[in-house]
Amino acid sequence: MFDLLAGFCHSQVLSALVQLDILDILMQGPLTSADLARRVDVPLDRMDILLRAALALGLLKKRRAGKFTLSRTGAALVGVPGLGQMIRHHDVLYRDLSDPVAFFRGEVKTELAEFWPYVFGGNMDPAVAATYSDLMAKSQILVSDDTLSTVNFRGITHLMDIGGGSGAFLKAVGHKYPQMTLTLFDLPQVAPTARQRFEAAGMMQRARIVGGSFREGALPVGADAISLVRVLYDHSDETVTDLLARCFAALPAGGRLIISEPMTGGVHPSRAGDVYFALYTLAMRTGRARSAAEISRLCEAAGFDAVQSLSANRPFVTSCVIASKPSA
Repeated sequence: MFDLLAGFCHSQVLSALVQLDILDILMQGPLTSADLARRVDVPLDRMDILLRAALALGLLKKRRAGKFTLSRTGAALVGVPGLGQMIRHHDVLYRDLSDPVAFFRGEVKTELAEFWPYVFGGNMDPAVAATYSDLMAKSQILVSDDTLSTVNFRGITHLMDIGGGSGAFLKAVGHKYPQMTLTLFDLPQVAPTARQRFEAAGMMQRARIVGGSFREGALPVGADAISLVRVLYDHSDETVTDLLARCFAALPAGGRLIISEPMTGGVHPSRAGDVYFALYTLAMRTGRARSAAEISRLCEAAGFDAVQSLSANRPFVTSCVIASKPSA
């Protein structure tokens, strides 16, 4: 019970370490509390408290000479692309949750909904599009790794990634499957950011970028598989139902649908899905976290069969559901 109560303090210690760049500074070598206090302009007595908290949380280690260095966990935090940026971003969610009773009563106009405006569809300022695309691309690295280690993409000749952002997932797929044709479909303001990524990876000969909204009109055809990576939980059941129907129509007989995103535990609630992602999507005010069973039922209602739920190595990163369009 105490750990639950103290959890917010733990997350704020982590946030302070990241925002003050202390972990990045210590990557350059061990420093004393006084050294760090001067570097980041924090009073020494308060820096001592922050560093002792970081020791207690296993993020730092202290050497005999009184210098602090990164623990294995602290070093991993620095080494994971985009993780620091994601942690910095969470001050928005924390503000949204500052009055939890008002939050659960639906009385809070959450900031997080403004941070991710793309989920509402329509036009988006190019600068805003670039901000969210960059954050999504960095967080997509772990998702791509876990999806590729969970789902068998063999036999797919042409993959279309819906809501693919700047192409981080398709680039990872393209590296592993060099003969596969790739299509990225996303909002017109977002999709062009993928061109530079594909060009740098030498994939433009087999990659196509299509700008559009999956809320309007039919999806492009020609792919024998469609991927939805961290897409469904951004949207309402009505939008998801419509999107799955459009995916079904766009696929040929025998085509595959691949869904990868964090999911709830269903009848056995999980901390990642039913606490963190459930609250995060609630603050976004457009979608919700769903269980693999719920997603499977939505796929079946759209006409897909052979629906399977696959357990990934890290459910807090992603889980997967795959389905097929019946053969003619």
